[in-house]
Amino acid sequence: MRLYLFEHCSICFRVRMAAALKRLHLQETVVLEDDSDTMTRLVGKRVVPILVKDDGQPMLESMDMVGYIDGLGDPVLTGPQRSEIAACADTIVAKTVPLTWPRYPLLGLPEFGTVAALDHYVVRKRKQLGDLVELRARTREHIDALTPELEKLDRLIESPLAVNGKLSLDDIRVLPLLRSAAVVNGLRFPHKVREYFEAMMERIGYQPLPAV
Repeated sequence: MRLYLFEHCSICFRVRMAAALKRLHLQETVVLEDDSDTMTRLVGKRVVPILVKDDGQPMLESMDMVGYIDGLGDPVLTGPQRSEIAACADTIVAKTVPLTWPRYPLLGLPEFGTVAALDHYVVRKRKQLGDLVELRARTREHIDALTPELEKLDRLIESPLAVNGKLSLDDIRVLPLLRSAAVVNGLRFPHKVREYFEAMMERIGYQPLPAV
C-alpha cells in the first residue's frame, strides 16, 4: 500500500498512526504542496491523504482508510468511543488552526521543498486566514483560546496508552491533533495530555514535529 500525504497533515497522520498500531508497512510519498497534478491523476481532484491499495485502487476519506487498515488481520481499534471526545477534538481543530497553519512553512517539511510549493501554501492559507506573520504575532492570544479546550481533554483522558482506556477510533481523532498543536513553541499541554501524547508517539514510533 502507498499513502500520498503532506507531512504536516493531521488527517494524513491518522492513516499513518493506524498502520503503525497494526505494525503494517506503508510506502509513503510526500506530495509537493503545489503538485495538484499527482493528486488529480490518482483521484480526480486535489486532496490528501490518498491510499492506493495493493490492488491499485485508490481510497479517499481518512477514516475509511483507518477502517480498512484496521480490518487487515485482527483489529486493534476495538475500544469504546465517546461523543465528548469527538466534540472536544472538533473544538481543538478550530482553535489550533490559527496557531499551526502559520507555522508549518517554517518547519522545512518536504511538501515545501521548492520555492513554488512554499509560495503556493502561503498564498492559499493567506486567502483563508489572513496574513500568516500577523497570526504568529498573536500567538499568545490563540494559545489562551486553545488552553481551556486542552484542559477539557485532560479531564477526559483515561490512560496514557488509550484516551478511553482501550484503543479506539477516538485515539485516531485525538493524537494527530496533539501532534499538530505540539509545533507551537510556548504551548504547554496539561499533565495527562502531555503523558498521553508522549506515550502514544513512542508507542507508534514517531517523533514530534519541530516546535517553532
